[in-house]
Amino acid sequence: MTTFGYTTKTTIAASIFSVLSAPSFAASIGQTDINYGGYVKLDAIWSDFSDGTLGSGNIGRDFYVPGTTPVSATSSEDAVFDMHARQSRFNLATTTKLDDGSDIKTKIELDFIVSTGGNERVTNSYSPRLRQAYVSYKGWTFGQAWSNFQNVSALPETLDFVGAAEGTVFVRQAMVKYNVGNWSFSAENPESTVTTADSARVVTDDTSMPDFTARYTYNADWGHLVVAALARQLTYKLGAADETETSMGISASGRINFGKNNLKFMLTQGQGLGRYVGLNVANGAVYDGNKLHAIDSTSGFISYQYHWNDTLRSTFLYSFFSADNDENLLAISGNPTKSSQSFSANLLYSPVKKLTFGVEYKVATRDTEASLDGDLNRLQLSAKYVF
Repeated sequence: MTTFGYTTKTTIAASIFSVLSAPSFAASIGQTDINYGGYVKLDAIWSDFSDGTLGSGNIGRDFYVPGTTPVSATSSEDAVFDMHARQSRFNLATTTKLDDGSDIKTKIELDFIVSTGGNERVTNSYSPRLRQAYVSYKGWTFGQAWSNFQNVSALPETLDFVGAAEGTVFVRQAMVKYNVGNWSFSAENPESTVTTADSARVVTDDTSMPDFTARYTYNADWGHLVVAALARQLTYKLGAADETETSMGISASGRINFGKNNLKFMLTQGQGLGRYVGLNVANGAVYDGNKLHAIDSTSGFISYQYHWNDTLRSTFLYSFFSADNDENLLAISGNPTKSSQSFSANLLYSPVKKLTFGVEYKVATRDTEASLDGDLNRLQLSAKYVF
């Protein structure tokens, strides 16, 4: 139908990792189609940490962040309850048809998690934050988007914001990307996280070149397989220090369909991957006062989603991370994370299309090089409507 000079139409919502969804409203102005979409989501989270409770405002209370799991009791060990709607988001996308038959596409997306704002005493206000903002033209993408090193479509459907947090590549950043056939290549914004003798984490932005990625995607009737490679430069420049180290990694991931059910997986290994995996559970390198030493790591996850019937489905997930810290550098690097793993299972109920109620239980552990460990037991209830 036509309303106020705009042509409206219904679009079909699709979900990837229960995070990306096709807009449910579209309008056309001249040669440009404008799409608007997003979702509203309420999360109620009960968390029980074995070695001290995270303080109010800690991001590990809003969703699972492996590096925040306490490994020594510094506060009350009582369980805590949180409720928020910060995952809610909205996006605006356009597609403009050009005279030569090609398209120019844009997208901008915002949400409210991991952002500052008001307090929980009265208003619970939160600032919107930029998730994605990019333009695509003839195979090129310019702007901020998911890293080409990451396979978003392999992420499992969970109530937790990330789900397979320690086991997945998870990065959004500015980039220039080119797609040709099954291949894609990118130059992306560089950033290094370094451990020093007087700081658990120093974030540096002094590299002389971008991060480079290459990716191959194989699609078939049974699902898809992605192999991605990353090459970048780690830096530490402060005072007289001016050190660089090479970082390289490879990741294999995919989805295998079994009718309506599916198996998803990812395995990533590399040197100095740092912020690219596990929500930066480990830094990229250690600075010993003379040179940088890249930290090797291996991570991955496997999940299985089973549809009980047309309205009920479950995801069973195992995720892990392991760092190969140089024991000779432990006096400098302190007590870094040695490993982290988590198990989760959920039950999701969609009485009508786009509306989902769910319950999820997660058990997680984090171990450090000093043989300290901490556990997390978390129960999460969520309600979500995609529009």
